[in-house]
Amino acid sequence: MADPSASLTLLEACWRDLVLGVIQGLTEFLPISSTAHLKVVPELLGWGDPGVSVTAAIQLGSVIAVIAYFCTDLSQVLRGISRAFRYGQWREPEARLGFAMVLGTLPILLIGLGIKFTWAQGYEHSPLRSIPSIAIVSIVMALLLALAERVGARRKQLPVVSGRDGLLVGLAQALALLPGVSRSGSTLTAALFDGWQRADAARFSFLLGIPAITIAGLVELKDALSASPSTGPLPLLVGIGSAAVVSWLAIDWLLNFLQRNSTWLFVAYRLLFGLLLLVYWGVYGAH
Repeated sequence: MADPSASLTLLEACWRDLVLGVIQGLTEFLPISSTAHLKVVPELLGWGDPGVSVTAAIQLGSVIAVIAYFCTDLSQVLRGISRAFRYGQWREPEARLGFAMVLGTLPILLIGLGIKFTWAQGYEHSPLRSIPSIAIVSIVMALLLALAERVGARRKQLPVVSGRDGLLVGLAQALALLPGVSRSGSTLTAALFDGWQRADAARFSFLLGIPAITIAGLVELKDALSASPSTGPLPLLVGIGSAAVVSWLAIDWLLNFLQRNSTWLFVAYRLLFGLLLLVYWGVYGAH
């Protein structure tokens, strides 16, 4: 079947990527899965699956937003790592945070690159990216988040983060390679199970996502640009720009929200999202 996006005009392509950027910005940092929404919403609108490359490239807008939002934290982490290498001050909070981010990035980096270079075409069209699969995964992750919300001790704060914390949350982050899991959702769930306070868990999730999202976006950028040679890079730049603006707003909202509220809103949304997808597939999937 022909790709519906192949015949888009420049204006139509810009509008499509603007919408994709807004979806990316709204869903990257909320624990509801940006990959799932970027797969499902365009198909429901009749645009077809934008594909792994375009999805990953638009995520660069979220990277811009999270770096801008946490620029002070990141500069402190870099100074902490520098002092640790020069003076051996690895017990300082900033150095420990930097070490945790490095360890936490390794699982998704290794598995993601393995998929990219050994199973790229198979993954693009895998049943794992189908609507029924996304629906089931969304429901399962909603139930896990609900359990973490119920049993989590909510005592641990970001200044006491360790390499062990980084690796644990990083292993959960690697699950986000499966559409529907949600990178922020899996890391937030793992951190809550590990006894983190909600807002600190979200903050670490955002910081941990910077290397992973950046690498994924840069690796896929070339393929994303070549996917629509007739319209050039402008639509993709529009998508990245809208993702950056909306991501910044979503980060700010979620951090403030979790200071005063639980994650039950997202549990309910993910359950409803998954159930509605199953109903949709049951009605229209055979057509």
